[in-house]
Amino acid sequence: MATARKERAELTSLIDPSNADIARGWDGPSGDYWVQNADLLDGSVARYTEPFLAAAAIAPDAQVLDVGCGNGETTLAAAERAPAGGAVGVDLSARMLDVARRRAALRGRDNATFVQADAQVADLGAGRFDRVISRTGAMFFGDPVAAFAHLARALRPDGLLVLLVWQPLSENEWLNAFFQAVAPDRPVPVSPPGAPGPFSLGEPARLRAVLAAAGFGEPRIAGLREPTWFGPDVATAEALVVGLVGGVLADLDDAGRAAALAALRATLEAHLGPDGVLFGSAAWLVTAGPAR
Repeated sequence: MATARKERAELTSLIDPSNADIARGWDGPSGDYWVQNADLLDGSVARYTEPFLAAAAIAPDAQVLDVGCGNGETTLAAAERAPAGGAVGVDLSARMLDVARRRAALRGRDNATFVQADAQVADLGAGRFDRVISRTGAMFFGDPVAAFAHLARALRPDGLLVLLVWQPLSENEWLNAFFQAVAPDRPVPVSPPGAPGPFSLGEPARLRAVLAAAGFGEPRIAGLREPTWFGPDVATAEALVVGLVGGVLADLDDAGRAAALAALRATLEAHLGPDGVLFGSAAWLVTAGPAR
């Protein structure tokens, strides 16, 4: 307990002001939701994980930094690919990092370590890492240019940044479908353009501009389309999705909430198949090295 309090205090003192609000969310309700649904949420993007890791081309002796590592699945996968090296996962959520450490212990993966930190300002070392990776965890920086410049300094000159980021909302059926079901008369509540959020790096022109300003060379941006998985059955998917749309449901009266949940259930049932509840999604796979 004392260690957890100390780690939290150190994190608080090292949060960039531009990330203060997002840190409170991830080290609070948002992080709690991801902990409670760890396996399901890892499963939801599982079809992207193999191409993401393949693009990273992690050597057996590589040192890897995983930014926004969450419950640690990608950090552990990196550590498994680098048995003579290691992987460090950083995240803002103390509870998610607890899950990650438990997973590492269960797998006997002692070359994976986890640190609660704001990757925009934390002491990452200079030229320490062969790879900096992030699977849907790099879209929430308050100052993305400063954050990616900081990550560029942590890379070795021949190192590689590998990101998986969502394409624009318009290309992602899953979130559109959920909010169309529960709030058809409202726009999807996403962050405005340029603000931290799941689609903040969805436009390739902005991606290129941010990375160039941060000191990276011309990135390779490949489009991927895979189904996202929300559970093996409708009941499981409904419980998971309610966590995503709960803010809208909270604004409704009892009758409105019942109608919204019925509409959501119908949408989930329409997307139920032999492999579970699947919705279309699209992401960018981004690779870039430091500018020479």
